[in-house]
Amino acid sequence: MISRILALVKKEFIHLRNDWWLPAFMLIGGLMELIMVAWATSRPITNLPILVVDYDRSAASRQVVTALENTGTFNLLGYAPDEATVRVAVERGEINAAVIIPPDFNEKMTDPDGRPQLVVILNGAESIPATEALRAVQGVAAEINRNLVIQRLGIPSEQFEGFDFSLRVWFNEALKDAFYTTPAEFGLMLEFVVLLFAALTFARERELGTLEQLLVMPFSSLEIIIGKSIPVLLISYTDFLLMLIIIRFVFGLPMRGSLALLLLIAFGYMLVELGKGLVISVVSHTQHQAFLLVMLVGMTDFMFTGYAAPVEGMPKILQWVANVIPANHWLTILRGIMLKGAGLDVLWPNLLALIVLGAIILTFSLRFVRRALD
Repeated sequence: MISRILALVKKEFIHLRNDWWLPAFMLIGGLMELIMVAWATSRPITNLPILVVDYDRSAASRQVVTALENTGTFNLLGYAPDEATVRVAVERGEINAAVIIPPDFNEKMTDPDGRPQLVVILNGAESIPATEALRAVQGVAAEINRNLVIQRLGIPSEQFEGFDFSLRVWFNEALKDAFYTTPAEFGLMLEFVVLLFAALTFARERELGTLEQLLVMPFSSLEIIIGKSIPVLLISYTDFLLMLIIIRFVFGLPMRGSLALLLLIAFGYMLVELGKGLVISVVSHTQHQAFLLVMLVGMTDFMFTGYAAPVEGMPKILQWVANVIPANHWLTILRGIMLKGAGLDVLWPNLLALIVLGAIILTFSLRFVRRALD
């Protein structure tokens, strides 16, 4: 049995050598996407283009503009003559924000009863830059308001300090977006690689007309499945190790937990995705159809992993659906081990769910594929 399985494995690697673009696409494509996502999210959002309409043209208005520039979030493109110019720039996507300073701004700043205001316009069509711009503007406004109140009360600034809080951030002290997006992209790229590679195994044989020849050879259906699965697992695990090295040593994500535990659970997770991929492969008549089904399954999993939107914020019924998605539990385990240093004492509910789901999926897929091959 082992010799026959090894012969099938050798045959698969000969196919891959002839169709070298397939493993190259899986290895390089996944790595490149991970690198681009990690690189794009590893830097803070800065240099957002902004326009200022200054109707006041006073020392107070210039201080506001200087404070906005000093945040490092904005790149002042210049002063606009009126609000119509701002509207055109926003509609064209040339700016992310604009600040309109009214003509009586300085007067109200110096008036003890005055209530100076700024008009801030954000390009809400780009929500992430708009949110970052809003935070920067709120910080500047809070500082201006604090200084104005101290000035009007006529008290030393140190006596103005009142209630405050002590901030402690665990696991991601700098609150880098990359600590959230990169592990998520890492986990999803692993899923897509395993699914796609597994889905093309039998679909490629059927499309090339060699599946019937394989079935009449002296191999059992179980031997064929194992022989097809070993190359998938070897290449997928190699890709996993390469991606892990990149996010650890190139982008500096920590490995606070047990590396051995992560490597072991990753292999188990790949077995689960392998089962799904083999089912897709036997129901697909062409490689193109298999690729489309992988995209459908992968994007569905993507929506329930918390990458695009937090699972906790979804309706209850969708949260229940997320609990039967293996990728959701895998990402929780991945983040827990890498970022939090968690062990089995913390991650056992997700690991148990992954084991149960894996057992169900692998049992179904094995029976389904064997029935399709017999």
